[in-house]
Amino acid sequence: MFRPRSLGLLLALVTLVIYLPATSYHFINFDDPDYVSNNNVVQSGLTWWGIKWAFTGSHASNWHPLTWMSHMLDCNLFQLNPAGPHLVNILFHSANAALLFLLVFRLTKKLWPAAFIAALFAWHPLHVESVAWVSERKDVLSTFFTLLTLLAYARFASGREAAQGSRLAAEKASGSIPQPASTGTSYTLALIFFTLALLAKPMPVTLPLVMLLLDYWPLRRVTADTWSVAKIFRLVLEKWPFFALAAASCVVTCLAQHNALNPLANVPVSLRLENALTTYGAYLWKMIWPTQLAAYYQLRAPIARAPMAESAVLLIGVSVLAWRERKSGPWLAVGWLWYLITLLPVIGLVQVGGQAMADRYTYFPLIGIFIALTFSFSALAEAFVFLKKWLAAVAVIILVACVCLTEKQMSYWHDSETLFSHSIEVTPSEPAYLCVGNTLTDQGKTQEALTELIMAWRLNPDSAMANGTIAYLLNAQGKTAAAAKYYDKSVHAAAPVPSIFKNYGIVLVLLGHYDQAMDQFLAAAKLDPSSADPHVLMASLLLQTGRDAEAMTQLRLVLQLDPLDLQTAIFTANLLAADESPQGRNGAEALALAQKIVSQTGSQQPVALDALAMANAELGRFDEAVRLEQNAIQLAGTNSAADDLIVMQKRLAAYQKNQPWRESFKRAMPTPQKLSPN
Repeated sequence: MFRPRSLGLLLALVTLVIYLPATSYHFINFDDPDYVSNNNVVQSGLTWWGIKWAFTGSHASNWHPLTWMSHMLDCNLFQLNPAGPHLVNILFHSANAALLFLLVFRLTKKLWPAAFIAALFAWHPLHVESVAWVSERKDVLSTFFTLLTLLAYARFASGREAAQGSRLAAEKASGSIPQPASTGTSYTLALIFFTLALLAKPMPVTLPLVMLLLDYWPLRRVTADTWSVAKIFRLVLEKWPFFALAAASCVVTCLAQHNALNPLANVPVSLRLENALTTYGAYLWKMIWPTQLAAYYQLRAPIARAPMAESAVLLIGVSVLAWRERKSGPWLAVGWLWYLITLLPVIGLVQVGGQAMADRYTYFPLIGIFIALTFSFSALAEAFVFLKKWLAAVAVIILVACVCLTEKQMSYWHDSETLFSHSIEVTPSEPAYLCVGNTLTDQGKTQEALTELIMAWRLNPDSAMANGTIAYLLNAQGKTAAAAKYYDKSVHAAAPVPSIFKNYGIVLVLLGHYDQAMDQFLAAAKLDPSSADPHVLMASLLLQTGRDAEAMTQLRLVLQLDPLDLQTAIFTANLLAADESPQGRNGAEALALAQKIVSQTGSQQPVALDALAMANAELGRFDEAVRLEQNAIQLAGTNSAADDLIVMQKRLAAYQKNQPWRESFKRAMPTPQKLSPN
């Protein structure tokens, strides 16, 4: 006979073994670059500045600081080895399976139904996306704290009802009033866990409503026979801090996703409602028959009438059945409403991006359906004895089928080309073609990549990403003028992408159109105020055109936005100390910045000492400049390029003659980075 804790541990271990192959998978070129593989702040690890960055800005169109910090900690522990973050996702998913089992068992005292629900949650192929995709750390992390919230709430609610029951019994027996058991700790823990869940992902905003559902069943704090407006009001009022936190999270999320929201002009209300209705049914079908799963489902208009009608009939039918059985089978109503309510934030009424649906959105909501189905079939087996002996066998067959399908679905997540090639086979979409094209570009297969990108363009000729990525490839082939034409289409698209504005500006610089290039860089900075890149590009262009003082203004902004950018900091210190144009020089500022850089690098970077030497020479402190330059040359030794050592030696000679160093800082524009779809 299994003990509950042993069974929970076994569920976690089996889940870990099933998903362990994912530790050999690569980063995916969709979202992973923004979250980890191309994110310099995250790659710097968990630092005080990184924590501030996570809390004080919206990055990748989201505000989830706890998720950002978890990725930073990954980089501390594993650097950029994708095996590490994959393993962490798997560990969280395994823990979630155990927590869900403990939650259902604590609420219902039913061991095997709780185990089946948890196993179905852990091994269902619809949940592969949330685990095998590094960027979906937010799913497994948020659900981890969501389940802890519900466990703490269940303890609070059970303790409160028990205390009230004891109080009433004591009053009836003797008239004395016993001291009620303390439930404040559990309530406080629930609030803390709920806050952490929201800091990982805003999707749990509907959790206070789930708590009310649990009050109905299985906690039975209110029933179909005993409910009253006063009792419902008391239960809602009891949860007001949770509702307040949820409301605050909604406001912050709307602000964070402002630039990513699809306007009503692009996706009208009618299309959103039709898609939401169809998607509710589609998720249920995928739960029952989880094949042909894709990484991206493109939203297309018009919505097919047949699946929309089928979904409407299904939703109405199940809702009527749940209402009719609300007394004899309350689990059906609770599980069904759990599913409907928790999907609301991601059902498409608020459109972010161009997807119609996503497998990962079912990670928490399907728990409600699993509960409704499991307890309904258990009740049927109790009512009809001949079904009881078959129930265990059917449950085993379902779980074995889930494990087999999960292993198959996991294999597609091995790398970007495998994943999105499969996605194209299931349902062709613009982002899938773009991702395959970018992968082929990385492999040097330019012509094959261009073929995939043209397929993306055909699906959406007005797409910012399709036009921008084709432009990138044309520019890489030296077809700069042709690239500019596609970039121009891209920046006039309905959904602007900051990186494309930056690339278009770079191409315009190559063509000699400096004023137009500056307009593109300014547009990129406006679209993404937290990014330092547009200001780096503006500074470079201003230096090329002899506007050194204006360039310094942009470089100061770069250092404010990205204090960890050592390369730009050193460049700025050098410019302040040695610019041949007087308008760019400021010896005192150069000295302060160079001293800060030397302190940050522990006096172990030759280029930092070199910058400090230049600043001292600019202020007339030539003896100190000589000493610092000699230290820089000695520290550089044979590790530096010959040209760098020659320049350092020339500077040393100037300082020995009591002369400051002067040079031109007209630098070539940086080469554009390959675009990744968002």
